[in-house]
Amino acid sequence: MSIEFFLDGKPVTAEAGQTIMDVARANGINIPGLCGEKRISKTTSCFVCVVKDKKTGKFLPSCSAMPARGQEIEVTTPEVLDMRRTALNLLLSEHNGDCEAPCTLACPAHAAVEEYVRAAGNGNFEEALKIIKERIPMPITVGRVCPRFCEKQCRRNIDGEPVAINEFKRLAADMCYDSFMEELPELTGKSVAVVGGGPAGISAAYYLRRMGIKPVIFEKMPAAGGMTRYGIPEYRLPKALLDKEISHFVKMGIEFIYGRELGKDLQLDELQKDFDAVIIAIGCWQASGMRCEGEELALAGIDFLRNVVENGCVAPNPGKLLVIGGGNTAMDCLRTGIRLGSPDVTCIYRRTEAEMPAEKIEIHEAKEEGVKFQFLTAPVKLEKRDGKLILTCQQMVPGEPDASGRRKPVPQPGSEFEIAADTVIAAIGQKTAAPAGLPVDRYGCLAVKEDKVTISERLYSAGDCVSGAATVVEALASGRSAALAAAKDLLGISIAPDNPINVSRGRWQELSRDEIVVLRDDLSREPREKLDFISVEERKSTFKEVTATISQEKLAREGKRCIECSCSDKNECKLRQFAGEAGCKTDAYSGIRQSASYDVRHPQIIQDRGKCIKCGVCVKICKEVVNKSLLSLQKRGFASCIGTAFDQGFPDSCRECGECIKACPTGALDWRKKR
Repeated sequence: MSIEFFLDGKPVTAEAGQTIMDVARANGINIPGLCGEKRISKTTSCFVCVVKDKKTGKFLPSCSAMPARGQEIEVTTPEVLDMRRTALNLLLSEHNGDCEAPCTLACPAHAAVEEYVRAAGNGNFEEALKIIKERIPMPITVGRVCPRFCEKQCRRNIDGEPVAINEFKRLAADMCYDSFMEELPELTGKSVAVVGGGPAGISAAYYLRRMGIKPVIFEKMPAAGGMTRYGIPEYRLPKALLDKEISHFVKMGIEFIYGRELGKDLQLDELQKDFDAVIIAIGCWQASGMRCEGEELALAGIDFLRNVVENGCVAPNPGKLLVIGGGNTAMDCLRTGIRLGSPDVTCIYRRTEAEMPAEKIEIHEAKEEGVKFQFLTAPVKLEKRDGKLILTCQQMVPGEPDASGRRKPVPQPGSEFEIAADTVIAAIGQKTAAPAGLPVDRYGCLAVKEDKVTISERLYSAGDCVSGAATVVEALASGRSAALAAAKDLLGISIAPDNPINVSRGRWQELSRDEIVVLRDDLSREPREKLDFISVEERKSTFKEVTATISQEKLAREGKRCIECSCSDKNECKLRQFAGEAGCKTDAYSGIRQSASYDVRHPQIIQDRGKCIKCGVCVKICKEVVNKSLLSLQKRGFASCIGTAFDQGFPDSCRECGECIKACPTGALDWRKKR
């Protein structure tokens, strides 16, 4: 016998035995729920499916509540949604697990690190490249020049060295790039002008084309690549490989127009007339000064590097060389000076070595090649005297921490001294040379809205001209964001958030060895594979690439060092899905979380109690569906948990079943093997 009642004011009909949730879903209203399972008796433990009886004011779990004739049920009112959000936030407050591995969370592009490491480690390089290119359109470049944000947060740091993640990108790209091509949709008729052919502009164009929008890149230089071409030396990124990478974008149908500079022979108003939208990605090409007397006598670091590239790595010997600065550009200038034959190359830096922003490997390799470092030294004046450049410097001492967290260098009175040189290079930093008419912020970067890419209607920006000088992978991520924003406006498509809700157990510095759960049986305890470097003498006399791409054999061994510490249920986890849809926050409620606790005694099943929300579904599945009683809720209060009788662990026969694993909404029960 059917009855009629109301859902959000709409009359609906319920058949005998149907719950409010059943009727709602039958009428296209999706009520979330974590503990509902058709094969078992009602559990009503999560309260995520709550609805409200308008007449009584009571909140009801819709997975078990049966409707009454004429009843008025509120399903999607702000009050009901807020109640569900509260229930989810409370569950998250005790949830102690990982959605993504810290390597993926650390990557500015949010590449699926664990997945491509697994694919390449298993020898499936084409699949690895496909995964990589979802977030990193320039893997040949990034595989060589990335500062490895991911490796710094790799949990193998806790017992040695991180997995050599970057080498997986490099080998997959080197092996498969010639034959690889993305599946491309038909063009929609929409077009976007992208101003700037560096990483951010190329990335924006790449994702636009993948969404069916025609991109045209306008680049002021005679070749594309931006700072990857004109700012990164040949020994780090051979330009023949960069050309190979850029040719792929041409094959995709992306058009490049060279020799056109915004504000000179390219006008914004004309672009806005000719295209449906414009993305500005002009980079940071203006060098910062040393802020001292005579600074005009110094060469700008980016100009020095560009000159070397444009002249095919043939440039005059700079003689005795001083480079002012401590970042990666400074390291590139120093090491380039060595290769041009300079007999004496010195880095002048006003802080300590520990505070240098350059990558440690860059500093180490510079020292190997003969670069000298003079720390806690700041330039005061540069002048020309008797055919030489004379740099007056002052000794510094570390003071109190500044806004960057580093100790501010304080001048030491009476400590001035002079250094003679033939060439002085200022590699202090770079800034945006914004064309007239574009809004800028207080730092001179292009001013954008809260989404970090939108300037105004159908005008967007990306890369270094928004953020200030950053890394290639950060520029690629920014270009993607600009493309998604443009596609959303032009095509009216809904863009899923780049960063779904992520529960994290903590990065490796915050954990003990006992808190690192091993999710694979063949985890290697071998040390990190070493790269093959050319000899130091060859490095000092040639622009040949410093290291060779790692071999397949080494990479296979390195792949076995990955812990695979993300949640294997991360893409299907209902708690993550519903919490993200509800706008929940993992830190909405503070307090002590359940301690990490794992049962890995079974050869194929892992129980991660930190992820368990105590919904009880697994207990009932085992009892009511499998006709076993292996699981039960144990202990009381905050310490309660799901476990086996007498803590004997899962019997071997469970490998043939797995029904509890299928029903678990959070991945607290799962198969150990991800491969």
